[in-house]
Amino acid sequence: MAEDVRAEMVSTVFQVVVSEGDVVADGDTLVILESMKMEIPVLAEVAGTVTTVGVKVGDVIQQGDLIAVIS
Repeated sequence: MAEDVRAEMVSTVFQVVVSEGDVVADGDTLVILESMKMEIPVLAEVAGTVTTVGVKVGDVIQQGDLIAVIS
């Protein structure tokens, strides 16, 4: 079953750590967001393979936007 990883707040994508096809463990960093000059890591909540990366560095994302999908 696929797990969607979505933004919890309005922010800018500071760094994308994973690529499609990468295998991640629960707790691995997927991307780092920046909001109000703070860097906020977005962590995988399940182990699996990253099937979709929906953001790139510099994107301004809104709450609920898709960041990645892990299968």
